[in-house]
Amino acid sequence: MPLRTLIFFIASIFTIGFAFGQNIPRVGSPYVKQYNKSTYQAGNQNWGIAVSKEGFIYVANTEGLLSFDGQEWRLYKAKNQRSLRSVNIDRDGRILVGGSGEFGVWERGKFGKMEYRSLSALVKDQAGLKNDDIWRINTVGNRIFFHSFSKCYIYENNEIKTLTADGEPFLFSHQVNNRMFFEQLPSGLFELINNSLVQVKGAAVLRGMNILSMLPFDKNKILIATSNHGLFIMEDDGSLSPWQNQVQQQLIRYQVNNGVKLYGDQFAFGTIQNGVYILNSKGELVQQINKNNGLQNNTVLSMTVDKQANLWVGLDNGVDRIDINSPLYYYADLTGKIGTVYAAIIFQNKVYLGTNQGLFVSDWNGVNDFQNLDFSIVPNSHGQVWQLVNMNGQLVCGHNNGTFLVEGNTMRKISSVTGAWSFTEISGSNRWLQGNYTGIGLMQGGPAPSFIKQLQHIKVPIRSILQRSDSEYWATNQQNVYSMKLNLAKDEAQSINAVKAGLPTNTQLHGVYNLANNIVFATDSGFYQYDNIVGSFKPYVELNEQLQSFHTANKIIPIKQNEYWFVKKSHIAKVELLPEGKVKIDSSSWNSLRGKMMNDYEQIFNLDDQTSIIGMDNGFAIYFNQLSAKVNLPKPYITQVWNTSNGTTPLYDDLSIAYRENNLRFAYASPWYSSSNLKYSYWLEGYTDNWSDWEDVSFKDFTNLPDGNYTFHVRSMAPNGTQSEITSLEITIRPPWYRHWFAIIIYLIILTVLFIVGKRYYEQHLKKEQQKLKAKMLADQEARLAKEAELNERKLMALKNDQLEQELEIKNRELANAAMNIVYKNEMLNNLHHELTNLNDSNGNKLSSDQLRKVSKLIDEAHSDDRDWDLFEKSFNEAHENFFKKLKSDYPALVPNDLKLCAYLRLNMSSKEIASLLNISTRGVEIRRYRLRKKLNLPTEKNLTEFLLEL
Repeated sequence: MPLRTLIFFIASIFTIGFAFGQNIPRVGSPYVKQYNKSTYQAGNQNWGIAVSKEGFIYVANTEGLLSFDGQEWRLYKAKNQRSLRSVNIDRDGRILVGGSGEFGVWERGKFGKMEYRSLSALVKDQAGLKNDDIWRINTVGNRIFFHSFSKCYIYENNEIKTLTADGEPFLFSHQVNNRMFFEQLPSGLFELINNSLVQVKGAAVLRGMNILSMLPFDKNKILIATSNHGLFIMEDDGSLSPWQNQVQQQLIRYQVNNGVKLYGDQFAFGTIQNGVYILNSKGELVQQINKNNGLQNNTVLSMTVDKQANLWVGLDNGVDRIDINSPLYYYADLTGKIGTVYAAIIFQNKVYLGTNQGLFVSDWNGVNDFQNLDFSIVPNSHGQVWQLVNMNGQLVCGHNNGTFLVEGNTMRKISSVTGAWSFTEISGSNRWLQGNYTGIGLMQGGPAPSFIKQLQHIKVPIRSILQRSDSEYWATNQQNVYSMKLNLAKDEAQSINAVKAGLPTNTQLHGVYNLANNIVFATDSGFYQYDNIVGSFKPYVELNEQLQSFHTANKIIPIKQNEYWFVKKSHIAKVELLPEGKVKIDSSSWNSLRGKMMNDYEQIFNLDDQTSIIGMDNGFAIYFNQLSAKVNLPKPYITQVWNTSNGTTPLYDDLSIAYRENNLRFAYASPWYSSSNLKYSYWLEGYTDNWSDWEDVSFKDFTNLPDGNYTFHVRSMAPNGTQSEITSLEITIRPPWYRHWFAIIIYLIILTVLFIVGKRYYEQHLKKEQQKLKAKMLADQEARLAKEAELNERKLMALKNDQLEQELEIKNRELANAAMNIVYKNEMLNNLHHELTNLNDSNGNKLSSDQLRKVSKLIDEAHSDDRDWDLFEKSFNEAHENFFKKLKSDYPALVPNDLKLCAYLRLNMSSKEIASLLNISTRGVEIRRYRLRKKLNLPTEKNLTEFLLEL
């Protein structure tokens, strides 16, 4: 045996022995989880069932091999598509299967990959094999026994040998420890010793009885179950005798079909007609489970026990898991005759249930004796029962119709005050307070309980009462808290006052409770305490913070010192008050009861500090604290890895995944089976930073993962908070093709080529740029020289222009001087002419007309002499090139006098000066100017002189 397998085997034995050392409870029924054919998607009948070393369940179904990992059922078809009859697990963890004409081995690889190898091909007599069904598979050492009714095929060292019964048919083979037994028909029971069948000593006793099961018993004894003749004990020497037990006749009547050894000294037997019977080594009936209390079908075809000591049964129609090791057992009112349980109590060897239909009673033999509880209604108790209390040795029932004294199977009314909700004993006296529909009642306790009176100071419903001192009490209903002072000597309430200070407006009150000698008030806003100094309520912050969601619990029920039940709307938590104010909460172990209790009226009755009765909608549950030992939770298995990029493709061996297929799904499961689901937390290292929140989903999808190396971690957590070890799986997302090493080499080659080409191109380009730069420098130099030449030319031109302007200015001055000379000459001539007219001769006489005429003629000739004008015109044309030509060309209607006027105006001469030059009056000048404007077609707003200067 490999070391790893040996260690696992030893650890499993130690764990199971530690966790499952207690006996199965004998009262109530274990939880039964049903898996019907619509759940596992295969045939009805399940002929064989086995558990692998990992904890996976394998079932021989009529349509093939079923596997269940705690989360998902899978079906693997048989090689010849025919029914399977048997399944077993060998010491190497291989799944051995046998069916109609075929047997072989399934091997589970990574991530749920199943591969089948047929062993029946090694059988020499293939024709005989076709008619055989393999009904049992046993393993002893290296040998595997595939058993049919005609022969047994023994596989060892890759060879098949056959074992026959000398012409007799077999019934079944049986393995007890390392011993193999065979029943031959009709000879009886034989043991295989040294490869030979040897008849046991007492074979004659069992002849013809059809042995269906052989189980190890005390020391070397063997417990034998027959089909129709009950149970027998075979001693070490082979002698046989009937085994006396409590259900021998029932087993005979209902036909035993198989059996299995449970933990401790207990045995389970499956029958054809009445489900499963569980007995202990004393022959006492421990449990009976059939269709009436959970099984889908009464015909048990196969059984096995898983790693948690749960009992699995393969039925004629379905597969069921029976949680015999669960701390919760149930009594279910499947017919509905009892109704919803509001109160429960064990009193004088009877169990009483107060329901919405009345008070029911059944005999109670304790939890150590098997009994089928048979409840009947107590006469005259029909109606709503609110409370049951042991009042100083007397059973009192709080009923919708009043208060009753219960005596055995009868009840007697002791008060007609309706709606007795609660009863509170007054410390140090024989008096009790009752909360009812109309206030508070005062009662006398045992031995003869009676109702004394209804207190007068309060007329509202009271649900909860708690004593706070010798004479002071708290009382509550859903709206208010009342402080009451009671005078017992007078049986009167001295005062009852409502107290509201500190409580939130419109808060709902659930009740007042004593929590480790601290009075707390349960509200829908959390727990409150009353501050006597301030006279006000205040939140119990330290408790509320530690209770988390249970800070709004509506009920507190004591278990033992510092241990309490907290109930919040049918959700139960077990709370332990630790030293230094710490709180320990277990709120998951009772998840299977969530929603199955009556909200606000939850009832838990503690038989002792280890056993409690929990009222339910249709019966009750029994909690056995001694069965809830903490065990090691197996680490989860990664059952499947899928690529979800294109559909759903399973991955098995190669977890180096192409980049284009970077969408993955991981499925995982812990083979741990209970009525409450496991929760899982995962972490994809390399992608996420932290663990995920706990959730009951057993798979996780990741999409568009970047390339790189990842490690997927997953862990599981049981309902009681136990965490498993971590399972890890490494995967790689390969880089895209363009980042592959081969692509990188190509990139390097391309980069090298590009570098060389680029270098050459750069050199050529640099050479061209140098040439361009040289040419540009030459061009710039030429342009600079040209620019300098142009600048010099401009300077020269400017100098020439300045010279010309100076020359023009000189010419203009000369023209002006010439014109002024003409003016002066004309003025002098005019003055001369004027003086002549006034001149007298020597005799003082005026000059003669002839003389004056001759002189005037000379003066007029001087005026008319054009030589001055010709000279002026020539000089003007030199100074103002082509002025007259342009005027004549553009305005041919101009006459010489017009041209003269234009020249004088261009010289910017005044009208007076022009009049002198033209020898006309100033008025004449203005007239000529007017006429000139008309010839030149000048608009009114245009200045004539400016026009002429612009030509």
